[in-house]
Amino acid sequence: MTSPDSMRDEPPPPVLLVTGMSGAGKSTTLKALEDLGYEAVDNLPLSLLEPLLAPGVHQKLAIGIDTRTRAFSPAMVLEAIAAHASEGRTIRMLFVDCSGPELIRRFSETRRRHPLALDRPAGDGIALERELLSELRRVADVVIDTTDFSSNDLRRAVSTRFGRPDGKAFTLTLMSFGYARGVPRDADLVFDMRFLRNPHWVPELRPMTGVEAPVQGYVKADPAFTPAFDAMMGLLTLLLPGYAREGRAYLTVAFGCTGGRHRSVATAEAAGARLAEAGWSNAVVHRDRAHGPEQDALEIEALEEQR
Repeated sequence: MTSPDSMRDEPPPPVLLVTGMSGAGKSTTLKALEDLGYEAVDNLPLSLLEPLLAPGVHQKLAIGIDTRTRAFSPAMVLEAIAAHASEGRTIRMLFVDCSGPELIRRFSETRRRHPLALDRPAGDGIALERELLSELRRVADVVIDTTDFSSNDLRRAVSTRFGRPDGKAFTLTLMSFGYARGVPRDADLVFDMRFLRNPHWVPELRPMTGVEAPVQGYVKADPAFTPAFDAMMGLLTLLLPGYAREGRAYLTVAFGCTGGRHRSVATAEAAGARLAEAGWSNAVVHRDRAHGPEQDALEIEALEEQR
């Protein structure tokens, strides 16, 4: 059992400040963090932020702060972070974002009023809030955009980024996606795999995805795959130590193809295995793999014809 004296000698665990746009999913994020062992506090008055950030507090904390907070001030939040960071406390910020049209849709469906537009259209409050929070978003360590997320998608994203027991670990996420549904908003590096031949056009491979051996074999048999893949892995193994050295705690590398079911999935799986062999722990996430071939066949064919 750890004694109080030994606890005082240990550095305090990192604190995660959770902020972002109203309606973007901060409450779901805090609940997901609670499931990961964080003690979550939502809508904390700024006057109580200082005591919670004090070095003597040894809980693993996730603190929700947003425009609902009385006397909310982004400048005060940033000052508190800077002051305690100088004392050796690791404080990271997670910003939960969402597009304006999707936020308007969510407020309309739930019949909730935006906290900054109680007597005006939700769009007015969203615009004002986005301007107010712009500096916090700019300096945030992690931005999760929930525009295309369900609640389960958001919980999965939070678990991927914050589920590791060592708060100082470099968290690497490898994500596959389809350009038909847009580039992931939280991607740091993006590799376009559409130069490879497409299994979508092979009838027996179309219903499968890139996690299955026949699709992986087909993708890897493309003469362009091996030299391109080796070059990408060489670039990543060159860059990753630098990101870690500069204190980057989270990095998302995205691999895209047209539909997000075949080439990008196979490449992300191969990249995860290659980087793990090189000593880089990673989580592989397939954003669009669950979309069925019938659902996106026409969209894929239209995009392919445009290229």
